[in-house]
Amino acid sequence: MEEVEETYIMIKPDGVQRGLIGEIISRFEKKGFKLTGLKLFQCPKELAEEHYKDLQSKSFFSKLIDYITSGPVVCMETNPLNAEPGTIRGDLAVQTGRNVVHGSDSPDNGKREIALWFKEGEVCSWTPAQEPWLTE
Repeated sequence: MEEVEETYIMIKPDGVQRGLIGEIISRFEKKGFKLTGLKLFQCPKELAEEHYKDLQSKSFFSKLIDYITSGPVVCMETNPLNAEPGTIRGDLAVQTGRNVVHGSDSPDNGKREIALWFKEGEVCSWTPAQEPWLTE
């Protein structure tokens, strides 16, 4: 079986406050993503600034930091089994800035973001029973 990269997914404060956690996780699971880490987390400002450091020159940076630290987020590490997620933002986001979820934009950023948001021992290694039915 080929090696599949891992990615970081975050349900942002608006998704948590609107009670969309179960809906969003369900969509990833139905698409074949394997959840390997999950926690409800209040993001400190320093972590938010490190996570979004590539955007610090943008005019919206301080508002983004305020938003992402305004309430709890749900942090997830997933193994996507080569599946693309559904249209979570299209179905559930209210506006561009309040777009419910974050997903790593590359394998390298996935590794970086997972290391930022999960400590040693917070990620589980397991094999879903349906994996042989999804991959060759």
